[in-house]
Amino acid sequence: MERIIFFEDKNFQGRSYECHSECPDLSSYFKRCNSIHVESGNWILYEHPSYRGHQYFLHRGEYHDFQKWMGYNDSIRSCRISPQHQGSFRIRIYEKEEFRGQMMEFTEDCPHVYERFRYNEIHSCQVQDGYWMFYEEPNYRGRQYYLRPGEYRRFSDWGATTSRIGSFRRVHHL
Repeated sequence: MERIIFFEDKNFQGRSYECHSECPDLSSYFKRCNSIHVESGNWILYEHPSYRGHQYFLHRGEYHDFQKWMGYNDSIRSCRISPQHQGSFRIRIYEKEEFRGQMMEFTEDCPHVYERFRYNEIHSCQVQDGYWMFYEEPNYRGRQYYLRPGEYRRFSDWGATTSRIGSFRRVHHL
């Protein structure tokens, strides 16, 4: 069974809330989130209710403060479990919206999009196999965007406000 514990204060102090399944609105359980203990499962956390805002992928471990999960602030308002994936990974990225322009297909992680794609921007993509995480900066830094299998016709479909993607990688479950 998946289990995550949210704490209002750093170093696992203050009010806490234990969660075992996805939750579209955590607002009534705590006011802020400054540390997290993931006992089992892989979780996607969201800055706002209804799975909106900045996204963070956390696997089993202890996160003493929000900077440990690359958080921008102490706001976590919704969460969901990342499904287990056994098998291959495949994603197609496109230079323009609606799957137009130059396309490249990947089955492996890409630490620097510009070096491989010759563009700093990805405007659409198709996740054909597996789960992927986009990062705004190279080397898996900056804002994160969790992508499930499916079609993303424009960058806003994966929750981004910009088409700038610096790196991406496969979501492996630990």
